[in-house]
This record gives sequence, C-alpha cells and structure tokens, in this order.
Amino acid sequence: MNDVIFREAVRADLPTVLDLLADDRLGRSREVGRVDARYEQAFTAITADPRNQLVVAEAGGEVLGCMQLTYIPGLSRHGAERQLIESVRVRSDQRGRGLGRQLMAWAIDQARARGCALVQLTTDKSRQEAHRFYLGLGFVASHEGMKLPL
Repeated sequence: MNDVIFREAVRADLPTVLDLLADDRLGRSREVGRVDARYEQAFTAITADPRNQLVVAEAGGEVLGCMQLTYIPGLSRHGAERQLIESVRVRSDQRGRGLGRQLMAWAIDQARARGCALVQLTTDKSRQEAHRFYLGLGFVASHEGMKLPL
C-alpha cells in the first residue's frame, strides 16, 4: 500500500474508528458500536492531550486503520519517556496487505523522533494472530500484563 497517509483523527473519523474497534469477536463484545456521549468525551480528551494521538491510516479518502499512541514519562530507564501503542486495528478487508506493518513502522518512527527509549503495547491473550504479528516486528513478550476491570 503506497498511497497511505497517517494523520491525527478528526471528529468526522470517530464513527469509522468505532467500527474498526468492533471489527472482531472481542471488539464486538466490548464496544457499543455507535457514537454516544462517552465516546465523544473520550475523543475530546484524547485530542486535547498533547501526550495522546489517535491516528488513522487513510488511502483513497477512506480510513482503513487506526491506533492510539500515548507518551508516558517515567523515572525508570533514567527518566525516559515511553510510547504505548493501543487500539491497533486494520479494516478486515485490508488485512494481510502490509497496512499493519506500515502503521507500526510509522508509530515506532514517531517514538524515535520524540526520543522515547521504549515502545510497548498490550494485546489480548486470545488474539494469537496479533501476537505473531508483533513478534514478527521484533517485539518481545517480556512482561505479564494484568488488568482489573472497574
């Protein structure tokens, strides 16, 4: 995919991003699937925060993928900032064409340009294809993540 551009999402992208987030079994189980006040509030908070980016991948005027990047300051690693990648999605009819690799390469380039010492992500244990994808990009399953739903 040579004609892909990566840009910050705008409000008009929100319905498409929500469709992408719900475009698999796990996503359908936890996303509402329509824009509501909570999604609007979250979108406003993300776009207002200089440490957050909601990024879309667009080709031919269509949004084909998305991800959220968060930059986390920390004391570990000698005060290094790290980039957290979340909500990586590629539209189901576009998977397997290299767009996911392009998204991740773009995100990693952003982290390097910002001076981050580390890029990290989490992926649900049930997403085995995603695990293979990230391992193929050089990520290492170095930690065991935990969550506490509230």
